Amino acid sequence: MLAAMSTAELRPTSQATAVSRDRGDACPGSLRLHAADDGALARIRLPGGVLTVRQAEALGEAARLLGDGELHLTSRGNVQLRALRGGCGSELAALLDAAGLLPSPGHERVRNIVASPLSGLDGRGLCDVRPWLTALDAALCASEAARGLSGRFLFALDDGRGDVAGLGADVTVRATADGGALLTPGAVRVSGEDAPRAALVAAEAFLDTVAVSGTQAWRIAELALTEDDLTRTVHRRLADEDIGHRRAPTETTRADGPSPGVVGGAVSVHVPLGRLSARQWRELTDVADGELRLTPWRGVVLPVPGGTAEPLARLCAVGLVTDPASPWPRVGACIGTPGCARSHADVRADATRALGVADTVSLPLYWSGCERRCGHPQGERIDVIAVPGGGYRLSADPSHDSHLAAVRAAITP
Repeated sequence: MLAAMSTAELRPTSQATAVSRDRGDACPGSLRLHAADDGALARIRLPGGVLTVRQAEALGEAARLLGDGELHLTSRGNVQLRALRGGCGSELAALLDAAGLLPSPGHERVRNIVASPLSGLDGRGLCDVRPWLTALDAALCASEAARGLSGRFLFALDDGRGDVAGLGADVTVRATADGGALLTPGAVRVSGEDAPRAALVAAEAFLDTVAVSGTQAWRIAELALTEDDLTRTVHRRLADEDIGHRRAPTETTRADGPSPGVVGGAVSVHVPLGRLSARQWRELTDVADGELRLTPWRGVVLPVPGGTAEPLARLCAVGLVTDPASPWPRVGACIGTPGCARSHADVRADATRALGVADTVSLPLYWSGCERRCGHPQGERIDVIAVPGGGYRLSADPSHDSHLAAVRAAITP
């Protein structure tokens, strides 16, 4: 049984007025590994979450040869390999490079791009953002200035439906019905053709601002600027680059990520707690027709133009979630013990045992092994935070006290 829990309010943090750090960005990557309790950890950036089948097979091989054989999906559609053996960095880099997953060693940690995973597949978006994705990634890897971005800086390419626009990216490009795009920050409309270049210009404007201000900000929300200050900076940089633009109202419509099941000419599955076994990964690569699209909601979208019923059944048979009514998409967790030394509990095991709790409340739940809440996604949810000495603290906005009470009643022994 789970330990007794207590409730507390989670107050939203305000925008930072200044950032002071005594170290550089230590965010892990493919070439800079992180030492965890279960071994080294590598985070492989996959712009838009897109992988060819060959690249997916290479990742599976790397996990099998060098790590624990599993692949872990992140809230940005990237992949982490865990329990990597000591001294395997060069071998891992060679495997990734051979598969085309290291186009620029100097930029591998800054290729953080999320994109609408159903774009071009279900007919709901205003445009197919795949050309934007290809162009932005190429421009990012060609920019010497972009090497200065932190591994936390995030781009979002939204096809107009509003799914990735709600993920709190630093730079968002959202398709408009007239073939153009809305750029944030800056609140400007640019042409669809200029959208990828405008996104990079906005990121470079952020770096210029950081250099001039003398701050150590890694993300736009950390800048000690007003929204108008940043807007003027972005406008000036766009004009310097001869990118046509005009002020436009910000679009606030939001949509959820793909539900499990059949979506257009594709199938969508959810990965419980983002953890894929070697068998599950192998089944995904076998079913995929050309590519896999990993989502920021720890799911996978597979284009399967030849028919969806048989692939969906195969993926369900290996434990992937194909039922849109499943509670799993509403439950997340960090790695917890034994993988992380900071964690106070095996949160993944506890979240699995308490899965039914997700059906008792309307808010999603996120389980964290400590106050850092690593991997915590955007949006309102109930935080279940392990505390020293055992037990958990429940946190949510004060307006959701009834949800907290329901969760506490459901999981307290």
